Amino acid sequence: MKSTKHTIARDISWLSFNARVLQEAADASNHLYDRLRFLGIFSNNLDEFFRVRVATLHKMVRLGKTARMHLEANPEKILDQIQHQVIIQQNAFDLIYSDIIHELEKKNIFIKNEKQLSDSQKQFIAEYFEDNIRTQIIPLMLESISQMPLLRDKSIYLACVLGNSENHDVKRFALIEIPSRVLPRFVILPSQDGANDVILLEDIIRANLPHLFAPFGFDSFSGYIIKVTRDAELEIDNDVTTNVIEELEKGLKNRKRGRATRFVFDRTIDYGLLDYLIKRLNLSKKDNLIPGGRIHNFKDFMNFPASVFNDLKPRTKSMVHPLLRQPCRIMDVIDQRDVMLQFPYHSFDSIIDLLREAAIDPYVQSIKICLYRLAKDSKIVNALINAVRNGKQVTVVLELRARFDEEANLAWKRRLEEEGVLVLHGLPDMKVHAKVCVIKKRVQNKTRQYGFVSTGNLNENTAKYYVDHCLLTTNRNILADINRIFTFLQSAAPRIEVLRNCKTLPVSPVSMRKTFMDLINKEIKAAKKKKPARIIVKLNSLTDQLLINKLYTAAKAGVEVEMIIRGASCAYTQQKTFKDNIYAISIIDEYLEHGRVFVFHNEGDPKVFISSADWMVRNLDHRVEAACPIDDPALKKELIDIIEIQLAENVKGRVLDNEQSNNYVHREKNEPEVRSQIAIYGYLQGKHYTD
Repeated sequence: MKSTKHTIARDISWLSFNARVLQEAADASNHLYDRLRFLGIFSNNLDEFFRVRVATLHKMVRLGKTARMHLEANPEKILDQIQHQVIIQQNAFDLIYSDIIHELEKKNIFIKNEKQLSDSQKQFIAEYFEDNIRTQIIPLMLESISQMPLLRDKSIYLACVLGNSENHDVKRFALIEIPSRVLPRFVILPSQDGANDVILLEDIIRANLPHLFAPFGFDSFSGYIIKVTRDAELEIDNDVTTNVIEELEKGLKNRKRGRATRFVFDRTIDYGLLDYLIKRLNLSKKDNLIPGGRIHNFKDFMNFPASVFNDLKPRTKSMVHPLLRQPCRIMDVIDQRDVMLQFPYHSFDSIIDLLREAAIDPYVQSIKICLYRLAKDSKIVNALINAVRNGKQVTVVLELRARFDEEANLAWKRRLEEEGVLVLHGLPDMKVHAKVCVIKKRVQNKTRQYGFVSTGNLNENTAKYYVDHCLLTTNRNILADINRIFTFLQSAAPRIEVLRNCKTLPVSPVSMRKTFMDLINKEIKAAKKKKPARIIVKLNSLTDQLLINKLYTAAKAGVEVEMIIRGASCAYTQQKTFKDNIYAISIIDEYLEHGRVFVFHNEGDPKVFISSADWMVRNLDHRVEAACPIDDPALKKELIDIIEIQLAENVKGRVLDNEQSNNYVHREKNEPEVRSQIAIYGYLQGKHYTD
C-alpha cells in the first residue's frame, strides 16, 4: 500500500516480516522440530500484533479525523488490508501445518485427535482426564448466563454444542476454558511399534465430553476451539504526579477486559453456535473474524516435546569469550582493553560473572544498571541482591512498562526493594530502554569505573538465541555519559539538559537522531564530491519518516546504502531518482537478529556504533536510549567483519523490495553458500586475541 509520504505502511510491512517467519516453517531444509517452532513464533507474533497494532488502529478509527493526521494512510483501509493479508497467511499456515504433519508421520510421529486412538490410549486419556484435568475445568452453560463471561486473552476455549438424539429441541451451548496455563498442551501417549503418539490437551477434553454432560440428558457432543485476542495497550496517565505503580496495576486489570481485536474460530464450527457467540460477544465483521483450523494458540508449538524426535541435534553451545574464561578477574581484563561480547555466539555468563565479581570485590562501592526484560529466575537479580548483602550500593532502573513483562517487573521491583536495592522505575512519560551499567570501585584513594553498553536485554535465557552486542569498557568518556544518564534518571525532577551534556554517547531523546542525521549528511557531502560514501544500517525496525527520507537523499546522491532489517521496514528500496538502489535484506534463521549496528564510511575512517534503539519515532523521541561508538580498532574491525558476513548472506536472507515479495537473496550457481549465523560462529571461534 503506497502513501503520500513515499513509505510502506508500517503494519503491512510488519505482516510481510511475519510472512518471512512463515517461510521458515515452510522450508523443508529445516528440521521438523524447528518448522513447528517457527509456526509457534508466527502465531505468537500475530497475537501480539493484534493485541497492540490492530488495537491501536481501531482506536484511531474511533477517534476519527484527529487520528488520521498521525497515520500513513486511512486506518480503515489498513485494517481491511490486514484482514485480507491475515486470511491469506492463515490459509498458507494451514497448508504448511498439513505438510509438516505428513512429514512427521513419515518419521513415525503422530499428532492424534480423540477419534484416532487405540483402546489402550482411550483408557490412558480417560485416566489422565480424571487424574489431571477434571478438577481444573468448570463448563459454563451459556444460555443460563445473563452476562457473557469475559473470555481471557491468551486462552483458548472449547465451544460445545450439546444435543439429545430423541429430542431435537434440546440443544445447548457450553464453553470450557482449556487449562493450558497449568497443564501441558501436549501429552505423549503410550504407543506401539516404535511410534511416537502425541495428543493435545483440548482433544483429551473433547473425548471426555460425555463424562461431563451425559448426566444432564445429552447424548451428542461436538466441540470447536475459539480464541479472542484483546487490546493489550496500557493507557498510563502521564501526569508527573501520578503514582505510576498504581496506574500500571490498574492498567493490567483493564488489559484483561480490553476490547476484542480478533476472534478466531474453527472454520468447521456449527453455524448456529458461531452466530450465537458473535452476538453474545458483541462482535461485528470489523472485529477481524478469522476462520482457522482445528487448533489455535499455535504459540505453544514453540514448546512441542523434543523427546519424540530421535534425530534432533542440540543447539550449538555458546563459547566463552577467550579473554574472559574463568578463573579470571573480568575487571582486570577490561582494565587492559575493551572487550565486545557477541551474543549468542559468546556466552552471557560473562556478564553474570562480572556482576558476581563486583558483588564480592571488597573495593567495589556501587553498581548502577538499567533493566528491561529479565529471565524468570534471573541470575542478574541474584548477583545484584548479593552485592547489597555484601554492603554495596545498588541502583536499578527497572522499566515497569516493558510490554507484556509488566507484571513480572512489578514482582521484581518488590523483591529487589525487600533486599535493599534502590529501584527507580523510569519516568512517567518516557520509557527507559537503554541497556547500560556502571560499577565503581575505590582502590588506594582512586576511583576506577567499569561498565557496559548493550543492544539487548540483560536476560540470560533470551541471550541464548537473540543476536546482540555488548561492549565492556573502562573508557572514561563512555562511563562519564553513562553516569550522566543515571544522574538524569535518579533526579527527583529530571532535567533534560543533563542528557544534553552527554558528549560521547548519542542519547535519545536529545541527540541520537541528530547524530545519525549528521553522519548521513557527511556521507552525502562525500558522494557529491565523488568520494567513496557508504552507510550500513542494521535494525529490528525502520519506520522513522525523517531518517528514511534522509536515506533516500543519500541514495539519490550516490551513497551506497545497505540495510539489514529484521522486522518492519517502511523504506522503498527502488526509485527512479536513486543513483543506485538501496540494498536491503532481512535475515530469519535459528537466532533472532536483535542487535542495532551502524557503520559510516567517514572518508575511510569508519564510524561504528551499537545501539539499543531502532529507527522509530518512539525510540528516538520518546524513550531514554543509548548508542555507543566503537573506537577500538580491533573491535571496530570485528564488528564490521560480522556485518559484512551478514550482507553476504545468501541462504536465509530475503530481499526487501518495494513489493514486499520476500524473495530469497539470489545465489549464482557456483557461488558458495553463506549462512551468516553459522559463518559468524566460525569467524568468532577462529578469533585469537592478544594482550
